[in-house]
Amino acid sequence: MAIVVTGATGHLGRLIVESLLDRGVPADGIVALGRDTGRLADLAARGVTVRQADYNDVDSLRAAFAGADKLVYVSGTELGRRVEQARNVVTAAREAGVGLIAYTSIPKADTSRLILAAEHRGTEQEIAASGLPYVFLRNSWYFENYLPQIPTYLEHGVAGAAGDGRVSAAARADYADAAAAVVTGEGHANQVYELGGAPFTLADLAAELSRQTGRDVRYTDLPEDTYVEVLVGAGVPRDYAAVLADGDRGIARGELHVEGDDLKRLIGREPTTLADAIRAAL
Repeated sequence: MAIVVTGATGHLGRLIVESLLDRGVPADGIVALGRDTGRLADLAARGVTVRQADYNDVDSLRAAFAGADKLVYVSGTELGRRVEQARNVVTAAREAGVGLIAYTSIPKADTSRLILAAEHRGTEQEIAASGLPYVFLRNSWYFENYLPQIPTYLEHGVAGAAGDGRVSAAARADYADAAAAVVTGEGHANQVYELGGAPFTLADLAAELSRQTGRDVRYTDLPEDTYVEVLVGAGVPRDYAAVLADGDRGIARGELHVEGDDLKRLIGREPTTLADAIRAAL
């Protein structure tokens, strides 16, 4: 029996596979899935089973889930198709006799008004209705949402529409460790974990950049529609810019601020701090 990880060609899925290996799961007990298995050749060389799968192709999922004991279902990236894809995943998982589905969701998915939350909520509902044991890993934002923008921040400052709202961002690797923990541990069936690190405002982000670089970095708060136009002017497609600006609006409303210490408890250590993440990125 094996632990299957979907989306292993993506950043989070790859890190989950690496975390499972680091935890001592035998390579031949891990199945890494992706649409382009060529991108998983290095994992195959290390003994990990590699299989092709596409969320839009239920037959490919049936074949990929064969022999699966536990499934880490990394959320898809095709907006507008994710609930339909969840039905395919659930159908294949049920037929394969999967014993646990761990799904990477979004904070407060059952109540959040974020644009991104609707499909996560629908996916959670599909999984819960299946009758299969599940774990919902409700990941807040990644530090990696911000770190690639550091050169822009240093030149132009931090802009957004988050007001003084706080976001409980954490390192992608920490979320990966949490996913690996639940599928290698016991007692997690039918649990919902709200995951995130120490919360900060975007003004805090600017201040930390100033502290570490000696540059004067400030946060400029904008109306949501104005921020959309700023993003579009920077080359972001309008539909995606609207989603990003809506995310900032969610921060302003507290929808990405996670209470409690679920992430710390699952990974067994303090999550990576914003200061450490920035230091590593500079």
